Amino acid sequence: MNIKKEETAGSTQRYNPNGSIQRARATKPKSYKFCIKSTGSEIVWATRMDRVNIIRKGLPYESIEVISKRANLPIKQLLNLFGVPQTTYNKKKRDKDLLSGRDSEIVLVMTELLDFGVEVFNNEEEKFQRWLKKPNISLGGATPESLFDSLTGIQEVRNSLNRLEYGNLA
Repeated sequence: MNIKKEETAGSTQRYNPNGSIQRARATKPKSYKFCIKSTGSEIVWATRMDRVNIIRKGLPYESIEVISKRANLPIKQLLNLFGVPQTTYNKKKRDKDLLSGRDSEIVLVMTELLDFGVEVFNNEEEKFQRWLKKPNISLGGATPESLFDSLTGIQEVRNSLNRLEYGNLA
């Protein structure tokens, strides 16, 4: 074990690297679990690798409806974001088809974003929903919900929420 001495304000203290590691493990951030509940099934993930596995399998089409309710957006608007006509959506939902990998990923990332946004707004769902619909200076005047059509847009909304959480302009 390599123990170094540190000089602080006139006293000598021993530096123990194992102590640093133990303190870091003790202050490890809590792990989050995300969940999408749809008719008869529940999809849960906590890590990015869990997310990758779910994306590879695909989500059921009805998860678009779940996101629509959580984001307080009309289903037609979400279908437009996904580029899926209403008739195709109805048929694929009825046949219990699965979303493509890209669409599954957007649903999962949006779920994470919506959970994070509610947390940033201290679990005040209505305030968060209003924020999603207002033009935002940090997003170039766009409304956050208008950026849900791409992973980059969703990440920009998340960045804006991060800034808001830490007291910066968002």
